[in-house]
Formats: sequence, structure tokens, C-alpha cells
Amino acid sequence: MSDHLAHYGEGYVEAYLAEVAAAEAATEAAAHAPAATHQETGIHVALAPEQLGSLWGIPITNTLITSWIVIILLVALGILIGRRAKLLPSRIQTLFEWMIEFVYDYVAETLESRKLARLFFPLLVTLFLFIFTANMLEFTPGIGSIGFYHGDEFRPLLRSVNTDLNVTLALTIIVFIVIEMTGMIILGLRKYLHKFFPNPFRSPIGSVVGIIELFSELARLVSFSFRLFGNILAGEVLIIVALYFAPYGGAIPLMLFEVFVGFIQAAIFAILTLFFIKIAITDAH
Repeated sequence: MSDHLAHYGEGYVEAYLAEVAAAEAATEAAAHAPAATHQETGIHVALAPEQLGSLWGIPITNTLITSWIVIILLVALGILIGRRAKLLPSRIQTLFEWMIEFVYDYVAETLESRKLARLFFPLLVTLFLFIFTANMLEFTPGIGSIGFYHGDEFRPLLRSVNTDLNVTLALTIIVFIVIEMTGMIILGLRKYLHKFFPNPFRSPIGSVVGIIELFSELARLVSFSFRLFGNILAGEVLIIVALYFAPYGGAIPLMLFEVFVGFIQAAIFAILTLFFIKIAITDAH
């Protein structure tokens, strides 16, 4: 009986040691295959930009790097076009000059002043070109697909600029300051503030309307930034979903549509800036 128990105990210990050895082997195999942990099982959408590092305490994100690429492209394009401009223009130069003249005349007609048009035309065109170029750069191979793994998280080196709310909010703040400062300079500080704070005893209805106008001015910070951010981010998500379910050509129609959307969003941002400048320099009735 004792021999039987000893034999049983010895078999139990051997089985236990075999299980421990198998567990250690599985752990070692997993440690030598880190790439397996990086496999994604579904669609991953990040609202916030990925931070790649920091410089003097300032976070460096992938959208910041892409925005500098956009700036470099626009500066290089401006220098190239400026050097190739001729007194006797070619057909392409004539087309560009006609487009610029058309936009300039539209700005002058809207503001009812060619002097103000010369002042605000560079700002409006810069806003349009920056937003449009950033939207088109989204379709460049490598944007959002080339990067590295930080632990289990994939961090792309480049990302579409306008999918970062910080960028669209920064553009909106610039536009907001320009609009308010323009109204104060053109109309004068007292007259401009009177648009929002009229005498409540002389015009009680005007006081209510002024408060509503004040809130609408502040609401532009939200509407401007979230309109551009939401449309571009939604388009990117749609393309990712289409590529996930139909990787071979399924996203091409959506990409063509997003090219149109990118142009429209850039135009809307610039045109609304123009209209709000016109409203700011108009006397209250």
C-alpha cells in the first residue's frame, strides 16, 4: 500500500513539473514574438494627435510635423511661382492671374473698399491655401500609415493636420482676433461696443439683440473650429472604414468625394472670415 502511494505521489510531482515547464516555454515564446502583440483586431480611431516627443517642454505631435510640411510646401511653391513670373505671361500664368484677380475683385466688392481688400486679401488666400493643402496632403501615401510602435500603441509619424482640434481652434482664434480688432479700428472702440451694449432705456429690444449678437460672436470660436475639424475627421474615419471592409478599391469613391469636401471646407472657412469682417465694420442699425 505504501509503495502504491509513493508511486502515485511521484507521478503527481512529475505532472506538476511538466505543467510548470510548459508555462515557462509559452512565456518565453511570447517574449520572443513581440510583433504578435501589435496585431490589431479592429478599426482604431484616435481623436487626439499622437505625441512623438517634446522640445523644451513643448509636445511635438504628428499633426505639428505635418503642418510644418504644409508650410514648407507653400513657401517653396510661392518662391517657384514668383521666380517664373514673366512680363509676357504664359497660358498657365494668365490663368493664375485671372483667378487671383477674380478673387481680389470679389473681396473688394464684398468689403466695398479696394483699400480693405488689399489689407485682407493675403490673409484670406493664406487661410484657404493652408487648409486646402493640408486637406489634400491627407491622401499622400504614408500619411497615417508610416510610424512606430510605442508599447502596444501604433503612432504614425504624420497625420492629417485638420483632424487635430488644436489646429482648427488656433486658426479660429487668429480669425476671431482679426475680426474683432478690425471692427474696433474701423468703427472705433465706443461705436463698436455700442453694437452689443446699446442704451437699454432708449432701445430695450436693441439691448436684447446686442446680447444675442455678443453670444453669436463668441460662438464662432466653437462653430468655426468644430466645423472644419468634424468634417475632415469624419471623412478620414469613413475612408478607414471603407478600407477595412473593402481594401481593394472600395475607398476610391470616398477619397474623390473627400477631395471635393476638402476644397469646400477651405473655401467656406475663408469666405465666412470675409463675411464676418464685413459684418464687423458695418454700423449697427
